[in-house]
Formats: sequence, structure tokens, C-alpha cells
Amino acid sequence: MKARIKQLTSSSNGWGNERIKEALRQYIMGWVQYFRLADMNKLLLKIDEWYRRRLRMVICKQWKCIQTRLTNLIKLGVNKSKAWEWVNTRKGYWRTAGSFILVTTITNEKLRAAGYVFLSDYYQRVRVVN
Repeated sequence: MKARIKQLTSSSNGWGNERIKEALRQYIMGWVQYFRLADMNKLLLKIDEWYRRRLRMVICKQWKCIQTRLTNLIKLGVNKSKAWEWVNTRKGYWRTAGSFILVTTITNEKLRAAGYVFLSDYYQRVRVVN
């Protein structure tokens, strides 16, 4: 499952954001529908953490230039000096995606509002309780 999500969110596939969102939505909804009879809420919460970090990494990668990162972090409400500090970090994209600065600026609600579907949210809607 993680391998498929990595493939769908790859930056080398040449897809735009809308196509990526649609492909992720179709994959997640199909996967959850297939396994909706199973009791897997804890598993999905753990996978969702990884999935959200992956999305933050993809967004951070899209902001390639330092000035773009700085502008976008300031738009998201980060102090200019703190944003400058994080823009110039030597850490990789995955490490930065798990940092406090991106977790608090690119929140789960903002990702939902952007149109991303989460496994645990969709599972709660379609779950079959016997």
C-alpha cells in the first residue's frame, strides 16, 4: 500500500496536483471499500500519519526555490525570521516534512480543504459494524 502511495505521489510522474489528488482519492476509497469489514482503525491512523508526512514532503518539494519556500511559509503564518531559518535548512525533504514548522502550518485541516482524502476519515464513514 505504501509503495503504491509513493508511486502516486512521485514527483517524476509528470502529473499535476489535481490528477494526483484524484488518483489518491480513487486508490484510497477503493482500498478502504475492499477492507471495510476488517477492524483496522489503529492501523489506518498509523498509515495516515505517514501519508500526511508524505503529502507535506511533496508540497515542500514543489516549492523548489528558497524564495518560493519563504513566501509560502510566510503566507501560512510563520514569522519571517523563523521561516528564513527553516528555508535554509540542510535537512532533506522527508526530515523537513516531519518538522514542527510544516506540521503546524500545513495542518490536517488544510490538507482536507485542499481536497486530499485520508484513510481513517473515509474508513469511519464506510465502516460496517456487525
